[in-house]
Amino acid sequence: MATVLVFGHRNPDTDSICSAIAYAHLLNKTGVQAEAVRLGHINDETAYALRTFKEVEPRLVERVAAETDVVALVDHNEWQQSAEDIGLVRISRVIDHHRVHNFQTETPLYYRAEPLGCTATILYKLFREHEVPIEPKMAGLMVSAIVSDTLLLRSPTCTDEDRTIAAQLAEIADVDIDQYGLAMLRAGTDVGQKTAEQLLDMDCKSFSIDAMQVRIAQVNVISPLDVLDQRLGIVQCMEQRIASEGLDLFLFLITDIVHQDSIALACGPKALLVERAFGVSLHDHEAKLSGIVSR
Repeated sequence: MATVLVFGHRNPDTDSICSAIAYAHLLNKTGVQAEAVRLGHINDETAYALRTFKEVEPRLVERVAAETDVVALVDHNEWQQSAEDIGLVRISRVIDHHRVHNFQTETPLYYRAEPLGCTATILYKLFREHEVPIEPKMAGLMVSAIVSDTLLLRSPTCTDEDRTIAAQLAEIADVDIDQYGLAMLRAGTDVGQKTAEQLLDMDCKSFSIDAMQVRIAQVNVISPLDVLDQRLGIVQCMEQRIASEGLDLFLFLITDIVHQDSIALACGPKALLVERAFGVSLHDHEAKLSGIVSR
């Protein structure tokens, strides 16, 4: 039987990586041969979590069909966010907390989607349902994912279930969730040495919305000025990608994790939709989105 490759979306974030590791671990414990892999580079926040809990980075795989004929997806389901050759393999499982869109399979599969703040919250429940003990390392990676996706349990996407499960995982991992969580988030906000291209690729997803091709990138910072210093170069890079990839809208969110707001940079033929959606005015591509911290 072929090894099931487990992976999250391209330009992976902490939930995408840590949930892939945790789900592959669970599958192996329940008799399914699986390996966690990644579709892109590890960001600084995720690297901090992996170092803390002494976990090796999943290996990079660009074309999954060259290695297996069956995969499992975590933290995404939309094909444009997945492996380039996702249509050439069988998707056997999906664990996700996002909308279901642009997704189809030729064969039946196990699909678990819940409206929670993080994929790892769902995985915690799967471990319990399968009666597989959660080891401290796995608990640490899973609580890292929840902290990341919910901005230390403060984002509007965070639910009471996320908070309860995060506290239980933190206890198993023997970490102070506030102290560790803040340190992990801070590790991901060091953007001083990043180029415009790197900033746009740190956490970026593509969406198909009403026949429009939309790209939304996001970076979490303590001070938005650390990113806005490169504003001109970022806008130029966004416009280049719009032209080369045929995008209708490229939205870049610079999220202030202290004040829980975002500065948005919007480019593309449909950029004015940002004004209509949020009731703001774009001034030279820029607008403040009060209270917006998540895609």
